[in-house]
Amino acid sequence: MSALPVDPAPGPHWDELVRFWEESDWPEGSKVEIIDGIIVVTPPPSGNHNDIADEVQRALYPVIRRDWGVYQTQPLVIPTRVGMFIPDVLVAPKKSVREAEHGLLAADAELVVEITSRSNANHDRVVKLQGYATAGVPLYLLIDRWHSGRPTATLYGEPKNGLYRVLDVVEFGEEIHLPAPFDLTIDTSVFPFG
Repeated sequence: MSALPVDPAPGPHWDELVRFWEESDWPEGSKVEIIDGIIVVTPPPSGNHNDIADEVQRALYPVIRRDWGVYQTQPLVIPTRVGMFIPDVLVAPKKSVREAEHGLLAADAELVVEITSRSNANHDRVVKLQGYATAGVPLYLLIDRWHSGRPTATLYGEPKNGLYRVLDVVEFGEEIHLPAPFDLTIDTSVFPFG
């Protein structure tokens, strides 16, 4: 993982940062995000990581509205965090995604899912948790493959004053329920370990 530090203040520097993010030649398949004003480049995810994203995506399709989409590479802009995150799975209105110029405003997301990687798990556990809560994303599902002890899935919701409430925590092998508008139970026993 590499990082390019920049001035974290929102404003003209944001435009320069986004332009650099868009125009640079990043390694093929890497995930390039802006986290607290720093460009972070991570290697492509592992097969197990992708399998989990696929399982979640497949579970979502039957329950989402027709005018919503499920995305795996859509940037989300979080202006208060000088950030542009790329969640592993995102549910958002198709119209908002189509109209997004550089990235969808995180406030337009209905659900974000992050699947931890060993190298950057704390980004998902701390920085993105705070960023999504601050932006008012209604539901954040953190699938933590590298949680100490045993892999877990944690559902956060009801964002208020930049904080989430923990709605549910399960270990891999158990079911986790996403409330309305999804009303979906995901069986984590189908997630590969490691």
